[in-house]
Amino acid sequence: MQNPPDLRPDLAPKARFNEAPRPGQPTIGMVSLGCPKALVDSERILTRLRAEGYAISPDYSGADAVIVNTCGFLDSAKAESLDAIGEALNENGKVIVTGCLGAEPDYITGAHPKVLAVTGPHQYEQVLDAVHGAVPPAPDPFVDLLPARGISLTPRHFSYLKISEGCNHKCRFCIIPDMRGRLQSRPAHAVMREAEKLVEAGVRELLVISQDTSAYGLDIRHAEERGHRAHITDLARDLGSLGAWVRLHYVYPYPHVRDLIPLMADPNSGLLPYLDIPFQHGHPDVLKRMARPAASAKTLDEIAAWRAMAPDITLRSTFIVGYPGETKTEFDYMLDWLDEAQLDRVGCFKYENVAGARSNDLPDHVPEEVKQDRWERFMAKAQAISEAKLQAKVGQHLQVIVDEVDEEAATCRTMADAPEIDGNLFIDDGHEILKPGDMLTVEVDEAGEYDLWGRMVGS
Repeated sequence: MQNPPDLRPDLAPKARFNEAPRPGQPTIGMVSLGCPKALVDSERILTRLRAEGYAISPDYSGADAVIVNTCGFLDSAKAESLDAIGEALNENGKVIVTGCLGAEPDYITGAHPKVLAVTGPHQYEQVLDAVHGAVPPAPDPFVDLLPARGISLTPRHFSYLKISEGCNHKCRFCIIPDMRGRLQSRPAHAVMREAEKLVEAGVRELLVISQDTSAYGLDIRHAEERGHRAHITDLARDLGSLGAWVRLHYVYPYPHVRDLIPLMADPNSGLLPYLDIPFQHGHPDVLKRMARPAASAKTLDEIAAWRAMAPDITLRSTFIVGYPGETKTEFDYMLDWLDEAQLDRVGCFKYENVAGARSNDLPDHVPEEVKQDRWERFMAKAQAISEAKLQAKVGQHLQVIVDEVDEEAATCRTMADAPEIDGNLFIDDGHEILKPGDMLTVEVDEAGEYDLWGRMVGS
């Protein structure tokens, strides 16, 4: 006996979509059937697709392809799913099937042999692979990992590449593990497929991001599949073979990070000599209160070892001043630590409470005016280091990538500069012939505190 679908108590609320696609954005339609668990699966799929630059459509019109998330709970649900697939095929033509009924692929293809792919429940990567095959992702993905003020659609020539979600650390000031859960690494072959598509679409720089990039693959025991192993060293080597710049962000200084340095020292590896490592502080007692490993002296030794192997390596980091309990002695220690570390790119945040963070309950919170004073002193030290390092580049020939061209100049970046967060190199003579994504060699002829100016070699 079949129950009418509208009388079934297991149905989820109708999915709602609130945003319109930007011009030219690839659009995926979604039909979500079944129970709340299926609706959550749809949300996860849509979240991943949105992060890759796709727009989401609530129907078939204007969509480049349609995903039907099916229900196989009852015969009536199976019939409803088959009807929805048939309607999508008639209205759109490109249909990918997932969900519970996907566990019976022959049942679906027997009724609708023209579907592009059939995947079962929770097979998110397979759904994404099928979407990539039907409609390649935009090479300017929306990056939800970045803070709200940093979210933007990237230009066509560079793209963020998320390799994992979540984090296994329990830093007292951070609530990411509570929001995103423990580490969940993507299979290496799926990361590579996405990267290959991006490079094929014209991306010339891949910015690898996650919550903890150096822990990539730990949760899946560095599984190897389809010729790719889920380990950051192997992944970096594989990504570097694609012909684009590869830049690593959010790298925690585990011992195995040193295995990346020879790749960075090799100009033919594709892996840029650039490490973004959030040290957060220099004093071991503050690091202990943060619940981060307190090995700042060993970190200095590690930095020296990295530079011995790759003299041109650029090190970027972020720090927190005014953490609860931070004394003047601990802060001054961090300034001395920074003097010794000589980091190339540095950001600094004044500590503030975040709802749900364990650090909120620590004693001896630092007054706001003291935090401000320490932030200004810290940034003055970092700025002086940056200015001296950039001044040393005057006269050097550097490879750059062009980000933007206007009447006044071409805004470029060197291998030492990540978009948005680092400095720029400006070309203000003969730049009219350049366009975003161009790569060229520049002779540096002027340096500031954070930026460089140069001219095209041979001009």
